[in-house]
Amino acid sequence: MALSLKLPTPARALETYTLRGTQPELPERGTTFNRIAYSAAHVVADPLAAVDPWLQCAVDWDATIAYRRRLWSLGLGVAEAMDTAQRGMGLDWPTSLELIRHSLDAARDMPGALVASGCGTDHLPPENAKGVDDVIRAYEEQMEAIEKLGGKLIVMASRALARVAKSPADYEKVYGRILSQAKQPVVLHWLGDMFDPALAGYWGGSSQAAAGGSANVDEAMDTALGIIAAHAAKVDGIKISLLDKHKEIAMRRRLPPGVRMYTGDDFNYAELIAGDGFGPEAMHGKSDALLGIFDAIAPAASAALGELARGNLDRFHAILGPTVPLSRHIFQAPTRFYKTGVVFMAWLNGHQSHFTMVGGQQSTRSLPHLAELFRLADAANLLEQPELAVRRMKTLLALHGVE
Repeated sequence: MALSLKLPTPARALETYTLRGTQPELPERGTTFNRIAYSAAHVVADPLAAVDPWLQCAVDWDATIAYRRRLWSLGLGVAEAMDTAQRGMGLDWPTSLELIRHSLDAARDMPGALVASGCGTDHLPPENAKGVDDVIRAYEEQMEAIEKLGGKLIVMASRALARVAKSPADYEKVYGRILSQAKQPVVLHWLGDMFDPALAGYWGGSSQAAAGGSANVDEAMDTALGIIAAHAAKVDGIKISLLDKHKEIAMRRRLPPGVRMYTGDDFNYAELIAGDGFGPEAMHGKSDALLGIFDAIAPAASAALGELARGNLDRFHAILGPTVPLSRHIFQAPTRFYKTGVVFMAWLNGHQSHFTMVGGQQSTRSLPHLAELFRLADAANLLEQPELAVRRMKTLLALHGVE
């Protein structure tokens, strides 16, 4: 018997929605990939902790690590403590470091498990940064702590650097210092201001941003590429999250040999991962992945990547293509609130027992937004336990006065 429930529409009405009943696509046992694929994994909050959620961070460590084990079991790596919708929006640096420690410890029990950890400056309030030397010291503090645990670095974009930098030379100084000290090649991170408005004008300096420099992506790209070229041996790759596939393709074609492009484009990831086969350096005709959406679509992502590795491009797109409308909905503006949809998916699919988030971010999206997310998840064959998903959706509706 088909499952159905009443869902709100944008017109403030209720309509009956009947689920498709299509089983989720699962990867074959022993699936391997020909792309590196990291998921920016979410943190499971502790709903029973007696804290003020907007001010204090309480994590359910068992559930959080269990979710990472699930991602590893599907062949996906974990981009740890760099998620831009919780780090800096409820997940502080001390808790982030504890998260990194837990994750690295757990990964040692799973052969082949990939972990890369976010290294930033978020313990330095941007208004307290007086110059780039303060930013360097902040990066070095986190860098030392993560490397002491044996972690690989994702050097995250810095709000403090965006505030104090006056020119591309300031970025060159900061990144040059950090890269020269790295114990192993790092992943750099270029985060667009749609994810974090405080990063407007990144790579160009705050004065340029004030003059409209944030729109001059080409000049910013030149600065980033110059830094990478000067330290190519210390750069594994760069993740860019600009939600502009043309900019990503243009940049990946200019990367030095051996430096990867990790797509952070949650709007166009399927075609960017598939690639266009450009150029003599084969890796620069495609993108690897470091994506927030892979958290929400992990089984489908794993199955699709397995098909791609076997040369089945049509199957890759058949599996991953239907997830793109869901991702575009989850990451719609204000994009910085996307993690609400990711955690909602984890709750619907039974990977956590509650829909509560650090920072109280479960409140950042409306009921109609979540209802449409439910429809799109079903359309993409991503509801792993349909009966449970319907029960939990009905619980959320009741909480909002829809019986």
